[in-house]
Amino acid sequence: MSDKVYDYDPAAALESEEAIAVFLADALETGDSAYIAKAMGVVARAKGMTELARETGLSREQLYRSFSEQGNPTLKTMLAVMRALGVDLTARPHQDEPAGFRPVHGYPR
Repeated sequence: MSDKVYDYDPAAALESEEAIAVFLADALETGDSAYIAKAMGVVARAKGMTELARETGLSREQLYRSFSEQGNPTLKTMLAVMRALGVDLTARPHQDEPAGFRPVHGYPR
């Protein structure tokens, strides 16, 4: 008996602004720019690149390039996309973490 393996696309689970905000907050907590760019790409695909390009005034190609794993989106691009996604980029003071603490993707603090 063999087990079937299915591809999982996290973009399929991002159906609300709240889900998008949680997903992006988790990515931002990593501090890993490549991971954050890739997560933004997942969110952009969930929204639809064509619609996002229209709402932001950016080209689809620019969005794909900026939010690839090797991408390095500008702050202007990030803010335009986040506005179109209905989420805000905010700041808060660092919280002291126990020694050796590392956030695990998808799990709350």
